[in-house]
Amino acid sequence: QVQVVESGGGLVQPGGSLRLSCVASGRILMINSMAWYRQVPGKEREWVASILGDNRTDVIDPRFTISRDFAKNTVYLQMNVLKPGDTAVYYCRELSSGTWGQGTQVTVSS
Repeated sequence: QVQVVESGGGLVQPGGSLRLSCVASGRILMINSMAWYRQVPGKEREWVASILGDNRTDVIDPRFTISRDFAKNTVYLQMNVLKPGDTAVYYCRELSSGTWGQGTQVTVSS
């Protein structure tokens, strides 16, 4: 089994930054493709960023950067110049197994 745990969410003012972390553990030999999604109440979960096994990345917005530390089995989502519209629960997913984390709340508000 694979476990995925997110952390790093919180309350931030508009224009601020946050870095989310996602640790994958369990029956994996190395971090495979990982992705971040976000969801607000009443809306479908939305893809935010992904990083593939060969380290190719893609993001929904250039304010966001996805990266990883192989040694720590950790994927990061750096979010800059945050806007109230970025408020959501952010989820990490290990794509090979389809395992989701429990989510971490990000609130952008003054």
